[in-house]
Amino acid sequence: MPPRKPVIVLFACMQCSYTALDLAGTLKIQYDPIVRVVRFPCTGRIDIIHILKAIVNGADAVVVAPCHKGDCAYKLGNLAADRRVRFVKHLLKELNIDPRRVQIHFVSAAEGAKIAEVVNQVAKEVVEEIGPSPFRKK
Repeated sequence: MPPRKPVIVLFACMQCSYTALDLAGTLKIQYDPIVRVVRFPCTGRIDIIHILKAIVNGADAVVVAPCHKGDCAYKLGNLAADRRVRFVKHLLKELNIDPRRVQIHFVSAAEGAKIAEVVNQVAKEVVEEIGPSPFRKK
């Protein structure tokens, strides 16, 4: 049986980062196909349990991609997402798991190239530096 490919879970804001992914596709900008996108109306709706469940279920990395600070359609959703990601990173560090497995990148709807670059950079970092998830099923 061939080894399992890495998986990155991307929690995307419907207003910004999901639209940016769509723009990247429209512009034919390539990004690593190991990403699995989960669309939320606002990243402020993401709870720490969503992030932790993705990690425990074998995701090699989780990326939360909210709107830029000050541009959230729901006012403070992106700031709530930022606080939760910082908490999860601290928790992972306490559990002796590389906190780089969880990242946050602020993206606007017009930044198709940026979201593709973020996905490619995280994919490279996960594959080359961090390695497979300790929770991954063989």
